[in-house]
Amino acid sequence: MRPFRWLTIAILALSLAACSGGAPRDTVVVIPAGTSVARAGEILEKSGAVSASSFRNQARFFGSSDPIKPGEYKVEKGMGAGDILRLLQSGKTIQRLVMIPEGMPSIMVWDRLMAEPRLKGDIPVPAEGSILPDSYAFTTGESRAAVVKRMQAAMDKTFAELWAKRSPRTAAKDRNEAITLASIVEKETGVAGERRIVAGVYTNRLATGMKLQADPTIIYPITKGKPLGRRILRSEIVAVNDYNTYAMIGLPKGPIANPGKASIAAVLDPQPNDYLYFVAKGDGGHAFARTLAEHNANVQKWYQIRRDRGEM
Repeated sequence: MRPFRWLTIAILALSLAACSGGAPRDTVVVIPAGTSVARAGEILEKSGAVSASSFRNQARFFGSSDPIKPGEYKVEKGMGAGDILRLLQSGKTIQRLVMIPEGMPSIMVWDRLMAEPRLKGDIPVPAEGSILPDSYAFTTGESRAAVVKRMQAAMDKTFAELWAKRSPRTAAKDRNEAITLASIVEKETGVAGERRIVAGVYTNRLATGMKLQADPTIIYPITKGKPLGRRILRSEIVAVNDYNTYAMIGLPKGPIANPGKASIAAVLDPQPNDYLYFVAKGDGGHAFARTLAEHNANVQKWYQIRRDRGEM
């Protein structure tokens, strides 16, 4: 009986190999959570990757007892039923990415996640400053809530690491103040080498009781951080609210964007300088000044240069 049994298995193996062949082309399949081997075979057959019967037989007679894992898989041309079974058991799913750039406000993070058709489920707008800007992998059919949870966990971990190494020079007394100031620094400069300098300027202003006078804090209560699309109005500059640092001394009540790791690090270890002013040069960078007279001279100089360039 034993030789006959092994002969039967050998014949069956040859039969399976002959009838299953390989996937005729690259194919992407989505395997939902809780999918059985039989249901996976139906999904594979519908996609044109392999016949359902070949897949079931391969799993029954030659497959391991490992479960099939949910997710989105790429079945490559030429893969047989056994290869596909091992792929689905491996959990090596296609990794999609959603990118959150530094300084993106939470309303735009929400827009981006809601616009991703491969994700599912509704979410509220995340708390401002709770998301760590980065590129995040996800799989088709994953919930938006799960992706947001990963983004917020990354911010929690990063902030805890940076806070533990904070300098005595920082003006931030707690997480909210640190993230709030970092969000202003993030929106004020796009030059990596300036972050600690700008953080130093704002640290100096807070220490002397000067208003921060950061333009992005005027815009935030109007658009929730989205681009204003026009010049700031005089009435908006003098508007009294919880964010406008032209009309208040100190920090806004909360962040105006989601700052990146570098900006958080900058406010927790600001450059020790005696600058109190800075003006944009039109190239993303700024000219810094210690006195109002020096600042006014910089303003005249760089405004004229920008006018000559046709930027103003």
